[in-house]
Amino acid sequence: MSSATGLKRLSLVISAVFAVGLAALFAASALVPTERVRNAVIAEIRAATGLEPLIRGEVKVSFFPTATVSFSDVVLGDANETEPALIADRLTAKLQLLPLLLGRIEPADVSLTKPLILVKVETDGRSNWSNLMATLTRTLKPGAESGRVLSFSEIRVSDGTISVTEPSRSLAEELTKVELSFAWPSITRSFGATGQFVWRGEPFDASANAADLLAALSGDRSGLKIRLAGAPFKLAFDGHVSQRPSLKMEGTLSADGKSLREAMRWAGMHAGAVGGMGPFAIKAQASLIGGALTLSAANMELDGNVAEGVLALATNPRLSLKGTLASDTLDLTAYLTQPELVHTSERDWSRLPFSVDGLSDFDLDLRLSAARVSIATAKFGRTGIAANLRDGRLTLAIGEAQAFGGALKGALVVAKGDGENASVTSQLQFFDVDLESCLGELFGLRRLEGKGNLTMVLDASGDSVMAFARTLSGTATLSARQGALNGFNVEQLLKRLEQRPLSIAGDFRRGRTPFDKFDIVLRITDGTANVEDVKLEGGSVRLGLAGSASIPMRDLDLKGTAALVSAGSDAPAFELPFVVQGRWDDPIMLPDAQSLIRRSGAAAPLLDAVRDRKTREQVRSAIDRLNRVEPTPAAVPAPQ
Repeated sequence: MSSATGLKRLSLVISAVFAVGLAALFAASALVPTERVRNAVIAEIRAATGLEPLIRGEVKVSFFPTATVSFSDVVLGDANETEPALIADRLTAKLQLLPLLLGRIEPADVSLTKPLILVKVETDGRSNWSNLMATLTRTLKPGAESGRVLSFSEIRVSDGTISVTEPSRSLAEELTKVELSFAWPSITRSFGATGQFVWRGEPFDASANAADLLAALSGDRSGLKIRLAGAPFKLAFDGHVSQRPSLKMEGTLSADGKSLREAMRWAGMHAGAVGGMGPFAIKAQASLIGGALTLSAANMELDGNVAEGVLALATNPRLSLKGTLASDTLDLTAYLTQPELVHTSERDWSRLPFSVDGLSDFDLDLRLSAARVSIATAKFGRTGIAANLRDGRLTLAIGEAQAFGGALKGALVVAKGDGENASVTSQLQFFDVDLESCLGELFGLRRLEGKGNLTMVLDASGDSVMAFARTLSGTATLSARQGALNGFNVEQLLKRLEQRPLSIAGDFRRGRTPFDKFDIVLRITDGTANVEDVKLEGGSVRLGLAGSASIPMRDLDLKGTAALVSAGSDAPAFELPFVVQGRWDDPIMLPDAQSLIRRSGAAAPLLDAVRDRKTREQVRSAIDRLNRVEPTPAAVPAPQ
């Protein structure tokens, strides 16, 4: 019974307190004029922000169900600035209940509806919000002149827009559909911001936390955590920030995304026509000083490739990237427009567009090394490459590459040409390489065995591989040793024709011709390779060629002489002119018919007779009589 009585008394006390509170609230609403509330809130905003509020709309004060004051069409700005810092459809301040009961007007929190927040950054780093930062710093300092910290500790933004401009660098960014909450609880020194917004057409979730708001505003060192998550990428930073003597951020930075290509497009960068550039991730120790970002102990992944190293990113005077990366295994197949320059089942080179528009977006100075590199079916060993991009001109310098069983050195330069064209210049040297695999991967030509050296100094322009083939000019030299020419057994063919000159039936494209030396010198002009010197020496065979080859059509039109040489003598025992025509990956070799007829004892008189004008008509008359068909007599009708 006593317990029930106690609960009853407690409920009566609570009801009495609640009733007194309501009565006090009613009294406050009756005794506190609207104008006083309006002026008190404006004064609080002015003191907190250092900006001058301008109320251009109506003011509403409400005490039920909560005490609030609402201003419509609000402008905040610096008296020295021509443009306002903030324009909002409505500013609503929630009033603290206890101070209100005691006759004081103190906002608990502030919300902005459809605000337009303008941030203008000057060359020296100051902005039109610098006064706000300075005011917050003074207000939050212990023992400040005001005698207390801010009365409100949270600002909410609903359906807002944030515009950031830096006229000196022609930079402008805009966040729309902003839903953010800024909070600095009075019981802690931290500051937090969470919310969502749309940036360049993509929605993002964002959060930021400063461990010490006063230190961060004063420019002293403060802990900082940032999270940003959207479709283009996810980013996280966990470290420290300071602004004395200049902006400095240090900590762990990580970022990842499903497609680097899409992230570059979102950032306004040209992704190019190359393939790959899919899933990516990076984690590193980051140091941002001024406008320069350094990533040390960086671990990067792109399209399944993993590399480690150091990168430095600068934004002033233009975007530039420098660094050194090392990898165990690299597969670069995905970055080709197609794995092969030409399919073996097709006659034409690739006609897919080749674009270099993105080369003007940034500068690059990168050193890359790898233990193993794969490009389509080509395999490379230890490789070191230096990539330099400046003023839209990309230079790839190959310091060392174990390629095709030998070594590769040289340089490749790609630059913007006329219109949509690109210009390509190459100086490549292959040393002691396996020629069958080297020529097969580069040109689809797999007729040459053995080791050798290949040097190419070439330049071309166009918008596709086919266009490059049509404009290709320069020189190429090949020096092979102790190999074989597949598809032809020249020695066997010469020996057979030496004994039986007219036994030319059969397919000559069989067998192989071993050689000790095989040298080729080509001069290329507008896609046509002219043979300046070709010499093949092997055993008893000597071979010389002259003519041209069409690189766009991949055709050969060559004439040469094959000779049999007796042992211990340089004088040819038998010579045979021949022609080589057709596709260079499957050419046709045909001996000179007149030479074979001339060597034939039975056919030579016939050839001489044809050449003699007196006997030529007699021979032709005899051939015509042999081929003549006598007319069939007409049928005679039977007598009736």
